Amino acid sequence: MTGRWRALLPLLLLLAGGAALFASGALDRFEPHRLLAEEGHLRAGIAANPVTSRLAFAGLLALAIATGVPGTILLVLGGGLLFGAVEGTALSSVALVLGSLALYLASRYAFGAGRKDPPLLAQRLRKGFAAHPVTYTLALRFVPVVPLGAMTVALAWLRCPLWLFIGATWLGGTVSLFVESSVGAGLGETLGDGKAVSAANLLDGRILVPLAAFAILTILPLAARTLVTRLRRPR
Repeated sequence: MTGRWRALLPLLLLLAGGAALFASGALDRFEPHRLLAEEGHLRAGIAANPVTSRLAFAGLLALAIATGVPGTILLVLGGGLLFGAVEGTALSSVALVLGSLALYLASRYAFGAGRKDPPLLAQRLRKGFAAHPVTYTLALRFVPVVPLGAMTVALAWLRCPLWLFIGATWLGGTVSLFVESSVGAGLGETLGDGKAVSAANLLDGRILVPLAAFAILTILPLAARTLVTRLRRPR
């Protein structure tokens, strides 16, 4: 095996594991309608096995994040529904840091330590990132549009420092996770009586407030950066 393939192996194994996990259908159980239908049974299992159930949830979420499986937000919503907003956030936060760290390290190893000069475009992107690493890293972590796995790989490719990656993942990720877990907890309370999911059901303060907070948190980094740039602009 050549050195290049040896460097790619950890990342390829993670991606292959993600494909297998996705194909297995293990994540289908966290589909909102199914979770609501089985909520009573799941809560009984959690009460009977409080430690094992929490470790299983955090472990599954960490694995999904580390392998880049799409739709991890469904797991976070499920954690909010089953464990509540606060505990669901705590469990998801630990899983987020561990899973993201595994994917980040595998990606950094795959991209190498920069033994060869990267293409000109890569040099420009990395130069721009190096000028404002904290701003860009936090912005990427707060923006929910780009998949979490893609953001992690991008930060590894940009050579984001490990300390900054862990800090931004924990800070930006935990704030976002709290909003998402709150949405999950709100869905459980709003739809727990068996009502069908509809627009009217979603027009509830417990749903709208976290979503509004998520939207505000998403635009705050960009707004702050734009304001500072305008204030520093010579008149």
